[in-house]
Amino acid sequence: MAEISRLPTPVVEEWDWQRFGACRGKESSAFFHPDNERGMARRRRDDEAKKVCAACPVVQRCLEHALAVEEPYGVWGGQDEDERRAVVLARKGRSRTKRRHAA
Repeated sequence: MAEISRLPTPVVEEWDWQRFGACRGKESSAFFHPDNERGMARRRRDDEAKKVCAACPVVQRCLEHALAVEEPYGVWGGQDEDERRAVVLARKGRSRTKRRHAA
């Protein structure tokens, strides 16, 4: 579950960009994997979602939001959860390898 304390305040200006997303009106299942989806099926769904993002006028704002609040699931701003997690860890000065060894 997303950590809601990192979410922006409920001010229209903070969320207005979402009205212009290329994903608006599309099924959420195109961007969020169902339980137990793995391998090629998951990659294909993620790739299709990323194609929608590639044509989106607010893709950068979407990605900034997802990174800021550390969205844990789905494709946001053209990146899947693993790609975003790597960016977040890099920003915090940690890599997956460092995190594993620190545990």
